[in-house]
Amino acid sequence: MPNATSSPAIVLLGAASLSTAKRLQALYPQAVIHGLRGRVEGAEALYDDFGATLRALFQSNTPIIALCAAGIIIRSLAPLLSSKGAEPPVLALAEDGSAVVPLLGGLAGVNNLAREIAALLAVAPAITTSGELRFGTCVLNPPAGYVLADLAQGKRLVSDLLGGEHVRIDGAAPWLAEARLPLDEGASRSIRISPELTNDPQALLIHPRLVLAQLKHADADTVSVRAALQHAGLAEAALAALLVERQQMAQPHWAAIATELKVPLRFIAVDDSLPEALYSDQQLSLHLAVSPQTAALIGQPRGRLSVVGLGPGAADLMVPAVRQALDQAEDVLGYETYVTMAGPFRPEQLQHNSDNREELQRAAHAFELAAQGRRVVMVSSGDPGVFAMAAAVLEALEASTNVDWHNVELQMLPGVSAALATAAKAGAPLGHDFCMLSLSDNLKPWAMIEKRLEHAGIADLAMAFYNPISKSRPWQLGRALELVRQQRRPETIVVLGRDIGRPAEALSITTLGELTPEQVDMRTLVIIGSSTTRRFPRAEGGDWVYTPRWYPAD
Repeated sequence: MPNATSSPAIVLLGAASLSTAKRLQALYPQAVIHGLRGRVEGAEALYDDFGATLRALFQSNTPIIALCAAGIIIRSLAPLLSSKGAEPPVLALAEDGSAVVPLLGGLAGVNNLAREIAALLAVAPAITTSGELRFGTCVLNPPAGYVLADLAQGKRLVSDLLGGEHVRIDGAAPWLAEARLPLDEGASRSIRISPELTNDPQALLIHPRLVLAQLKHADADTVSVRAALQHAGLAEAALAALLVERQQMAQPHWAAIATELKVPLRFIAVDDSLPEALYSDQQLSLHLAVSPQTAALIGQPRGRLSVVGLGPGAADLMVPAVRQALDQAEDVLGYETYVTMAGPFRPEQLQHNSDNREELQRAAHAFELAAQGRRVVMVSSGDPGVFAMAAAVLEALEASTNVDWHNVELQMLPGVSAALATAAKAGAPLGHDFCMLSLSDNLKPWAMIEKRLEHAGIADLAMAFYNPISKSRPWQLGRALELVRQQRRPETIVVLGRDIGRPAEALSITTLGELTPEQVDMRTLVIIGSSTTRRFPRAEGGDWVYTPRWYPAD
């Protein structure tokens, strides 16, 4: 992927570029296609203002592949261009894929992205970066595990090398082995690969992330870590991770330090062996790994279980936080239909499908995976807290005495529920007080459902019925309607939403007197209005339905 933090946005101005965009999506499965509303059918996200959309994506550090003229992109992003080191990759791509032009983000891998796309489209990328063309690598963009100490110094070195200077390499820099640098062991200029601090004006310093800071005392903080690094003569940029013992995994204090230092937080067992300490005091110790790759293998991250709601099914109705969690997931669990809906996934992302009735077993599996330090996502349709997996996950956690489960970072990410999606399609039938009821008596007695229906009717609440009917529960909806009719007039407005947000969605409006169970199936959301719910014609046909915010005076 072009950017470790996000998938690219493919931005289209016209329908002619859609086929090229689909080819790009095959290369980057989680890329989102953004299309101009009214001009691009088939885009996953629609926008109204090209410049505003581009600027929002740029400011969120999202890689941008725009299928349009380069000038439009430049004029749109010009007000934001200030720091070369803070740009995401931005490319212009011809509508027919005949030209790939990297524009911004040289330090974020834009040329690598251009090469990937060009290889897919069988064209030559229009790379114009002088240093990269001459030397076959971007000296200012070292690979993961290495950090450039001073961008300005790096620019000066590249400029000098382009002017005829030679350079030597001090330290291990495997990625430069195939580069076409003007090497000379006797050169005064050097590229120095070291975790140590240095003030050599002739050296371009690149820090390998080798340093591990083990935090041993609750008083350890950012100041003490920086002081220890300074005492040991090590650069803060060479810090690879903070290490803490596993039993302290859930303490937010450590996560706050790691966030401030912008390094991973990992956890170790008491008997884990570490490299010999370079520095040690009561609060912490510093250890030096042999390579960034070795440093990355020491300890494990705190596992995360995200319980997410996919919304009703349409990609543009999924909240961004859910999409981000899915993009970052190593494991995705859920009922097969919902897991498929959550895709596409990268090949390395593992999918664990299960039957829709295996909620507690699925929750246990999710906790076991997350306890290994993995990023796990549990998917539900709609909102996970509305008759879905959030409650099952918390039920499993409450019943467990497994400390590793309780140390998992658990988050619930909301989604657009079926009731809200159906209501939005109809207008605002839930515009006043309402309740949501599941008519399934699998997990609660039918007598309780009847009591709730009776009281909701007396209270004159609009009602949204989930799980209204199925082959194994064929009579419950009919009985529910009998109870509601004891409190509501036959002309009470009813909204039926089937598969709202999905390709086969269907919305219909009827009345309580006309409604029969045969009009409803398990995939239908039933909204029964209150005594004040109203309807009136839409200009394009059909009716709007809404429940006023006011209530008539007695």
